[in-house]
Amino acid sequence: MPNPPNPIVSFSVESKILIIGQAPGAKVQKSGIPFDDKSGQTLRDWLGVTVDEFYNTKNFGIIPMGFCFPGNNPKGGDLPPRPECAPQWHEPIFNLTKEVKLVLLIGSYAQKYYLKKQMKKNLTETVKAYYEYLPNYFPLVHPSPLNFRWHARNKWFQEDIVPELKQKIINTLN
Repeated sequence: MPNPPNPIVSFSVESKILIIGQAPGAKVQKSGIPFDDKSGQTLRDWLGVTVDEFYNTKNFGIIPMGFCFPGNNPKGGDLPPRPECAPQWHEPIFNLTKEVKLVLLIGSYAQKYYLKKQMKKNLTETVKAYYEYLPNYFPLVHPSPLNFRWHARNKWFQEDIVPELKQKIINTLN
């Protein structure tokens, strides 16, 4: 591993919504706080929640596919999540979190792992068909600033999906 292990995970047995992301980035690896970066700001905007609501583990559990920063990809961005984390830790965490009503699958790694053959031909098509995965899952694109090209090509996400997501979050937390 490029860095000493520093698992970044946050949940309680009372978490109502689980966020399954990719893996912490370099900034989050240093702070130890999940989504403590621009991606987190964007995600909280999409969800329509405050910082306090987001980090209240009775509301949200945050469980990445890889628990530690996987390192920088020489081609840009981060390396993929470490493959051993999800198979080792996700099931035991899910077994503890009995109050979960919704799981947000952020990015293709989480979607491939949880949706398997139910995933559409690509992430864009899977996100477009989010309603097919409800009430259990809500697939999302990763909120990374590096996805600016995807957002420029897919204006429907902000216009159509984000309002639906916000309503689902309100209904689930209340």
